[in-house]
Amino acid sequence: MGGETNTVRETVEEMPLSPCSRLFNSPDFNCAIIVTMGCKVKGNPSAIIDGLKHTLVNHPRFSSILEMKNGKKGKPSWVRTKVRVEEHVIVPDIDPDIENPDQYLEDYISTLTTIPMDLSKPLWEIHVLCLKTSNAESIGLLKIHHSLGDGMSLMSLFLACTRKTSDPEALPTVAVQKKQFGPTCYSGFFNKIWWLFVGLWFILRLLFNTFVDVLMFALTICFLRDTETPLLAKPCSELKPKRFVHRIISFDDVKLVKNAMNMTVNDVLLGVTQAGLSRYLSRRYDQEATPKSKESMRRIRLRSAIMINLRPNAGIEALADMMAKKSKCRWGNLFGYILLPFSIGLETDPLEYLRRAKVTVDRKKHSLEAVFSMAFFKLILKVLGLKASVILVRKVIHSTTLTFSNVVGPKEEITFHGHPLSYIAPSVFGHPHALTLHFQSYGNKIIISVTADPTVVPDPHKMCDDLVESLKLIKSSVLERGLYEMEV
Repeated sequence: MGGETNTVRETVEEMPLSPCSRLFNSPDFNCAIIVTMGCKVKGNPSAIIDGLKHTLVNHPRFSSILEMKNGKKGKPSWVRTKVRVEEHVIVPDIDPDIENPDQYLEDYISTLTTIPMDLSKPLWEIHVLCLKTSNAESIGLLKIHHSLGDGMSLMSLFLACTRKTSDPEALPTVAVQKKQFGPTCYSGFFNKIWWLFVGLWFILRLLFNTFVDVLMFALTICFLRDTETPLLAKPCSELKPKRFVHRIISFDDVKLVKNAMNMTVNDVLLGVTQAGLSRYLSRRYDQEATPKSKESMRRIRLRSAIMINLRPNAGIEALADMMAKKSKCRWGNLFGYILLPFSIGLETDPLEYLRRAKVTVDRKKHSLEAVFSMAFFKLILKVLGLKASVILVRKVIHSTTLTFSNVVGPKEEITFHGHPLSYIAPSVFGHPHALTLHFQSYGNKIIISVTADPTVVPDPHKMCDDLVESLKLIKSSVLERGLYEMEV
């Protein structure tokens, strides 16, 4: 069969595709992830190849090819193969005296979004660019088909392949959000009665929010669409080459605002995004001679279809152990969607963006929208088939404006197979949105990644600048009002 020159079948070990993986492999929803790694040293492909042989290829998904029709009972399946790592590490020939390396990198990634994955091999590859840019001595580009896993799982697996720069034997540490509901002690009759009422109120609120969100989800599938703005995707936007740009901001600045406003990091980043999009849209309307007043911009319906991982994260330690000992670990795509509304408008008080963001996020935390959407799409897939399920997912995405995500990264600097990293900038392409915003924490940095269809967002660099400037204005407002107290 085709592809035997690239991979050699070891066994007939098969694993059926999950419903979500089947969705990502459909011709109309062919998504892939690109992780840009800025390295502090010159690229060494041999070291990366040797490292991958002892880590990534030991993961079942990264050592399996996709059989869409020849699996068990004719169903799509993952079939284990013997991987030749050298065929997955690509080293382009680059002129060392190139005039504009940053632009070359941007063009290279854009071209990469137009090249389909080779189905005769496991669906991943790494491009090692011996190219010195403004933020790195060399670049690594990890391209992974989204059917291999959800974003959180793939990021955990990537981190499991790295080690702390300060301790080459230690895995990275990632902040874990502690969840707690109610007091640690329920002693006392009145205390128990009080928390009984609190629990009842929590359940009623959860049911009401879920009902409203599911209703809005259904209306979106039927007819409810975001306002026509310069950010809304055009037909076939998923087929267009994408531009990947990023900016690096200080995580300490975000934490300063978070502590001053008594919020989470996610609240702050959503507030910064609302402020940045408002600035960007206001300028675009002015440029296009369609000025929008402050009040008319407030009436804009602008939402993000956010993918929520519903599978418990296996953890970096478990994944590292699996690759080292070839043991088993929970894996796969299991996610639902939520529709997150963005508040758009030019505010005189920059902190108002944060307050609105917190209200939105707090409400979404008390809803089962993601669970219901996942169950609904699985039911449609089972009853009506893959084609109907893809049509519904595309309908939801076409009716919204952008993809938004925020992923927690390592607390300290890490090394990827002998390459200390200065930044990590992941993003996704292949879905019908024209704009994707991704925030990735890394040590004392946060990397803002903007992925855009240039026919819709012709100036993604300016959008990055608007997001950075919005954070500066919010931080300045916090300091001017004396809301922040230096921790001792």
